[in-house]
Amino acid sequence: MRRRIEPAVTRRHVLVGGGALIVSFALAPSSRLLAQDAGAAGPVPADPPLPGGLKMASNLDAWIRIDKTGAITVFTGKAELGQGIKTALRQVAAEELMVDFEHINLVTADTARTPNEGYTAGSHSMQDSGTAILNATAQVRELLIAAAASRLGVPVAQLSVRNGVVAAADGRSLGYAELASDEALGVTAKARSKLRDPTAYTVIGRSIERVDIPAKVTGGSAYLQDLRLPGMVHARVVRPPAYGARLAALDSGPVAAMPGIVKVVRDGSYLAVIAEQEFQAVAAMASLAAAAEWGGGAKLPSQSEIYPYLQSLPAQDDVILDRRQPMPAAERTLEVEYRRPFQLHGSIGPSCAIAQYADDALTVWTHSQGVFPLRKALAQLVNLAPDKVHCMHVEGSGCYGHNGADDAAADAALIAMAFPGPPVRVQWMREQEHMFEPFGPVMIANVRASLASDGTVVDWQYEVRSNTHSTRPGGAGDLMPSWFLAKPLAPTTPKPIPQPEGGGDRNAIPLYSFPNARVVHHFVPSMPLRVSALRSLGAYMNIFAIESFVDELAAAAGLDPVAFRLAHLDDARARDVVRTAAERFGWSNPAVLPRRHGKGFAFARYKNLAAYAAIAAEVAVEHETGAVRVLRVVAAVDSGQAVNPDGIRNQIEGGIVQSTSWTLHEAVTFEADRITSVDWSGYPILRFPAVPGSIEVHVIDRPGEPYLGTGEAAQGPTAAALANAVADATKTRLRELPLTRQRIKAAIGI
Repeated sequence: MRRRIEPAVTRRHVLVGGGALIVSFALAPSSRLLAQDAGAAGPVPADPPLPGGLKMASNLDAWIRIDKTGAITVFTGKAELGQGIKTALRQVAAEELMVDFEHINLVTADTARTPNEGYTAGSHSMQDSGTAILNATAQVRELLIAAAASRLGVPVAQLSVRNGVVAAADGRSLGYAELASDEALGVTAKARSKLRDPTAYTVIGRSIERVDIPAKVTGGSAYLQDLRLPGMVHARVVRPPAYGARLAALDSGPVAAMPGIVKVVRDGSYLAVIAEQEFQAVAAMASLAAAAEWGGGAKLPSQSEIYPYLQSLPAQDDVILDRRQPMPAAERTLEVEYRRPFQLHGSIGPSCAIAQYADDALTVWTHSQGVFPLRKALAQLVNLAPDKVHCMHVEGSGCYGHNGADDAAADAALIAMAFPGPPVRVQWMREQEHMFEPFGPVMIANVRASLASDGTVVDWQYEVRSNTHSTRPGGAGDLMPSWFLAKPLAPTTPKPIPQPEGGGDRNAIPLYSFPNARVVHHFVPSMPLRVSALRSLGAYMNIFAIESFVDELAAAAGLDPVAFRLAHLDDARARDVVRTAAERFGWSNPAVLPRRHGKGFAFARYKNLAAYAAIAAEVAVEHETGAVRVLRVVAAVDSGQAVNPDGIRNQIEGGIVQSTSWTLHEAVTFEADRITSVDWSGYPILRFPAVPGSIEVHVIDRPGEPYLGTGEAAQGPTAAALANAVADATKTRLRELPLTRQRIKAAIGI
């Protein structure tokens, strides 16, 4: 089912009030629609699990509050990272409570106030928090209506609800504030709650303007980097010149005497300076760096030999798919290798944090994607009880994944503990971000497939080799600043992320119905460079490899790439997004593209359990330079129930732009003793003139279906669609990312 939804203009309204009367009870779902469990089907079990994030926090007082003025506050353990959840989650709550969008206040990711939902990662915000809030607010609405029926002496069926007021036909009414105080609400929830009929929705499904955007586009205070607290001091950290270097000698006296300097902090090889004003801290940092003498350091592998080096490292092998059926005779077999380099998060704003140690407690303002895991790690780092550490999420300027946010929080915590009293702001410098943030891992994919005489794939063999894709803080040793202390801490042993979501093997299992298929994940624990989660984890590389190779197989079979995909897809929703993207792009248009233009197509279902996305792209390749211009991109996405269609478009558009940058430009560079891509000239990213000429995103709305994570659905299909379009334009296949103009020039023999 598809429908076009026009955006509605709204205003942001923050509710504040006095004492709150909290509705508290447990909740369980009644159906697939209620449970919002992606991919759930078949009969509901006798004792169904709690839906979404309610599995982690089963009491409704963790999710919703109605105070004595009628103000409604909803709580989520997920963080706003630019994915639009501050808007979408309010829409969900407003819909089920049957109140105006403006009447919902939302509190996000605060260890003192919100449920613990772990990390905001893996496109789980709507699937987890959205589902929990959907069910929690529906349950509260039904209980409030039941309380009104009792007090008014009217059957529930004869009551109506409008904007937080329950009314009887005779004109009598009670507001939510009055009803929330009724003792009848202090009961255990029913096992099942009644969700509203999607055909009656008035808030869900509308493209309400995002509440987080105005300050971001008008220069307002939108990010943690903008936050200024009363009495705040400024700190800068001096990092070593290379991994593993130790501070051998330092004369800090001249720096301590500089104007505005309040303290030089040193603990082993950990070195920082605190100043009254920010530029004073920057100047002191430079002087302190010049005075510091460093020794030692880790030897890095050769960048030119990084792929053979990765192949040489010991690996833990895991067969994640082994499907065997009688195989028709194979007529042709293809075998190739695809490669992805280390890549940066490339956050536009370097990492930042503010910490204050006062009254034996530590408060941290952070753009970490996991305030609860960070609290645990910081408590270990500074030797405080977890209940003495309070972490609050404030949006950061640019990141999906594990960049330097947690490490900056560790910097702020260490320095604040050394200088109790005022808030201490730590701002990383650009070169520190590029040198010391965790990178997206280098990866290799080897794939072999056989075709029958009719062009169908009869055998598929896929192997992916990768480091871990998560070194997020589990303990204090996962925080980079802890490595330089006088008593350094050891990081957690790297581990693979298990299927079905996976890490390096995320999306390594193709969704296609190949009769024989075997997929092996070679997990490499040793990490020559620091790595962790970069948006979509291994899915970006695996989809790039799979969908590039599917195009190569289609060409070998002499078949159209879209028709070839459809011939191997059984999933009806997958076929729907493929057809939609192809039709809206005009894939079957017989018109011949201009010379050196090419078109490409790719598809995936993120993690094989989240949103479906198909991408079609047209590019032009400049013959003299090898530069790629992305002329237009058309996408189709199925995210299940579309809470905010324009928000979904935002995510897909942003994913396309970011993936275009990764795919055409981005690679970390390094020498034997240091990282060399320490600024934007050394690590070029997509510039505004190179943004795709046009991007169309077509949302396939499925009212009543579970929410499917969307934030990372476009990364892999975009990479493959661009690679396939470049191959179409140049008649040459490139299998190593990024597809730089230098590589294209070399491939086409310029």
